[in-house]
Amino acid sequence: MLEQLFYILGIANNLFLILIFLTRNNMAVLSRIGIFYFLLAIPAFYCIFLVKKQHKSVRYSIFLGIFLAFLVIEILFDYVLRINFRETWNWNLLVPYLTLYYSMNYGFVVMSWKYYSKKSGIIMLGLFIIQIIANVSTHQ
Repeated sequence: MLEQLFYILGIANNLFLILIFLTRNNMAVLSRIGIFYFLLAIPAFYCIFLVKKQHKSVRYSIFLGIFLAFLVIEILFDYVLRINFRETWNWNLLVPYLTLYYSMNYGFVVMSWKYYSKKSGIIMLGLFIIQIIANVSTHQ
């Protein structure tokens, strides 16, 4: 069950981020989507509980922790502190953010590929590539 839930969480993460990147210029829509995106923390915490309960690989907990850290940084920068680090290219903030972003996506691809199925890993990789294309194409 953990593997399936982890995979579904990865799919949801990718779809949300694609949608966020595609709507980045509409702040009203973006703020509503963002709130629902942060709710992905609930199944992530449940997955960590399942890792312990089912005695699964600690790698799941590590990548879920990275995902949760990414969500915390996102909430902190965008909603609490309201730091516009993406536009100002503040490297002190951008480097940790991007490190968590790429590590999180790497974890969803690799863990799905290795522990669920090769097909699911390829789907996750494809969604990540679409995510990057959406991100790059919506930057001015």
